[in-house]
Amino acid sequence: AAPAPKAAPAPAPAPAPAPAKKAAKKTEPPAPERPVVKGVTKDGIAYTKDFDAKFLTAQRDLLLAEKADLLGQAVRLEDEAHQLIEEHEMGDVQFDDEGGEGDTMVVERERDLALSAQARQTVADIDEAIARLALGTYGYSVESWRPIPRERLEAIPWATVLVEEKVGGIGRR
Repeated sequence: AAPAPKAAPAPAPAPAPAPAKKAAKKTEPPAPERPVVKGVTKDGIAYTKDFDAKFLTAQRDLLLAEKADLLGQAVRLEDEAHQLIEEHEMGDVQFDDEGGEGDTMVVERERDLALSAQARQTVADIDEAIARLALGTYGYSVESWRPIPRERLEAIPWATVLVEEKVGGIGRR
């Protein structure tokens, strides 16, 4: 007699399907809240909980004084540059031991014009800061709406970002 055939082993139960992974929700940081204006001075300066009217008035005076100084500097530098042109013909360039690689007057003129342009750009930044005084956004970072420390504003009254925002990435300018 032939031995009885062995029964095939029972198939292993199929593994239970893995629970579906929940899609990870990407939570975006909440949108920064703009500062809330508490009041407006007779001069049109809007103050907030972080910056009182006295501080903002002092900052406006500082901004206006700095603007006047920079405009005077820009005009003086432009006048010097134009005077250099009038006194020396631009084509009259020296290439000797005393003249260096080119006319010193050309270098001075370019420097004066570059410094004048930089002063005028700062004046434009000051004008924007003065406009922010009326809107109630002066003293707040334009990136995060967090208050900029008073010490920074006293040193650079036209500052628009916190130091860590300026250092953390490429600045606006």
